[in-house]
Amino acid sequence: MVQTRVRAAFGTIAFFFIAPGGTAGLVPWLITGWEGDAPVWAEVAGAVVVAAGTLLVIAAFAQFVHEGRGTPAPIAPTQELVIGGLYRWVRNPMYLGVSMAIAGQAVLFASVGVGLWLAVFVLATTTFTLVYEEPTLHRTYGASYDAYAAAVPRWRPRLTPWRP
Repeated sequence: MVQTRVRAAFGTIAFFFIAPGGTAGLVPWLITGWEGDAPVWAEVAGAVVVAAGTLLVIAAFAQFVHEGRGTPAPIAPTQELVIGGLYRWVRNPMYLGVSMAIAGQAVLFASVGVGLWLAVFVLATTTFTLVYEEPTLHRTYGASYDAYAAAVPRWRPRLTPWRP
């Protein structure tokens, strides 16, 4: 069990730098060079949103290692359905966190380009979720996933945590 979690942790860390690091770090940097022309209040607000989104992603990734004993990467999925932690409020906290980080950068750098990238990211993740992720989770976890999906919203967090 410890070996499984150690492997999952290393895989998750690598995937963190590739996926969220690429979509919420590299792409916005390529668009802005991390320079912008926003007023100070927008820089502060954007930085707060980026930080909150990043923390959300880190917490969701950690839950995959701790509870799921796997990674968020489709090539090394979890062994257990992850329904604890942030997943008690919303089914896709990773995508929400990455979206927040991108949105925060759009504000931070006053970047229309990053705002457009956010729209592309949201469309891509929504499509991926509906076409691949949810059908795969249904096939893998069956009734457990169906009960979870019926109780926990995909994108809009619940007001209270779900208790299975």
